[in-house]
Amino acid sequence: MTSSTPLLQALTGLIGTDHVLIGDAAAPYLTDWRQRYTGAAQAVLRPGSTQEVAAVMACCASHGVPVVPQGGNTGLAGAATPDASGRAVVISLQRLQRIRAIDTANDTITVEAGCILQNVQQAAREADRLFPLSLASEGSCTVGGNLATNAGGTQVLRYGNTRELALGLEVVTPDGEIWEGLRGLRKDNTGYDLRDLYIGSEGTLGIITAATLRLYPLPVAVCTALVALRSVDDAVALLARSRAGFGASLTGFELMSGVSLDLVVRMFPQQSLPLPMSPWFALLEVSDSESEAHGRERFETVLEAALEADLVQDVVVAASIAQGRALWHLRESISLAQSTEGKNIKHDISVPISSIADYVRTTDALLQDLIPGARNITFGHLGDGNLHYNLTRPETMPEPDFLARQYDVYRVVHDSVHAHQGSISAEHGIGQLKRDELLRYKSPLEMALMRRIKDALDPKGLMNPGKVLAGTGDGDSAVTGD
Repeated sequence: MTSSTPLLQALTGLIGTDHVLIGDAAAPYLTDWRQRYTGAAQAVLRPGSTQEVAAVMACCASHGVPVVPQGGNTGLAGAATPDASGRAVVISLQRLQRIRAIDTANDTITVEAGCILQNVQQAAREADRLFPLSLASEGSCTVGGNLATNAGGTQVLRYGNTRELALGLEVVTPDGEIWEGLRGLRKDNTGYDLRDLYIGSEGTLGIITAATLRLYPLPVAVCTALVALRSVDDAVALLARSRAGFGASLTGFELMSGVSLDLVVRMFPQQSLPLPMSPWFALLEVSDSESEAHGRERFETVLEAALEADLVQDVVVAASIAQGRALWHLRESISLAQSTEGKNIKHDISVPISSIADYVRTTDALLQDLIPGARNITFGHLGDGNLHYNLTRPETMPEPDFLARQYDVYRVVHDSVHAHQGSISAEHGIGQLKRDELLRYKSPLEMALMRRIKDALDPKGLMNPGKVLAGTGDGDSAVTGD
């Protein structure tokens, strides 16, 4: 049932009663995945096509109603959660699930924004192709959300962020027009790149409804290894050696602290660490296009040389696909292990690879001065300079007391990132979580240029107000804990 306001009556006429949700039916869409933010909305709308998205957007624009686009609701910065005012509507793209086309000659796939990432990977695989974007949330996140946040993942080292995987977009503008930009071109030098404006804009400029994405040949063989390391310095040196030895075949290089993996095996005893505990670990993946034997020989040659050079303390090479998956499962279980243990303070940062070791040393020490006994759960994509630099409370410190220090922790971590010429958001976006932090770390000119883009494309300020840019919303969502 929907209420009888003129807006909801009009929206019901456009997409049907079953797809205009209010009350309890809307509640799952109003809290973010981490349960940090809870907002309110007039309704949650579930259009089933690009044309319906455009009609809904035009209707909302005519009524002056803000809209919050939402994909799989797996974001980590509160970008898909409405504010607490209740003025906005949420537009869920989950019904836009069609794989529109696969072009194996052009190595492209055209999909709608509500497609689950894992389903896109599977559709590519069935066409004997690889869609390389891979995230821990790939079973529930959607392509539209991946594009809106310029998601990264575990294979950025080889294939780039989502931005590098997108050739064309279809977008609904704030006034309900449809920009048809689904071009499968590698080269299109005909003016401003509108595609790049919308990717990473977190729904603040328009609504992405479909995309044409790059595909790649499936690798003949994939080799995976877990290595034990003494320090982050050794990990950086191993990365350089791996790049030289494997070239473009190096598709993954993940760094994990021993504290992180110890947490995983404590929280999930069914998982086991196949090496003795060490201060640091790296997970390497190499994809070979020639043969299993060729890939494995090359893999083992480089790792043996690293052992002889004393860069690596120990190594285990997966002997089967199942063993490789088990090694990746250790890496992918870190976030879940953290949430199982309790609330923690998370960061998604990037610094130049050459600065990562110093960043970790310096910031670890600063945080110990701030909260003695706090535990660093540090892991991430060393190959592209992106760390998930998280902090867990000391065992003797009550959780509320620890969370009360979160903004002090943010200041230490982000100031150190800035001092190392890094970014306070590598792949999770800004949303509302880091919106005000931007004012501290971006120059006034950068902020002014972004504001001009926002004002030009969304002059009424209806697209996802209160996200990315400060001063674009009427109220913030209620913080319910990290």
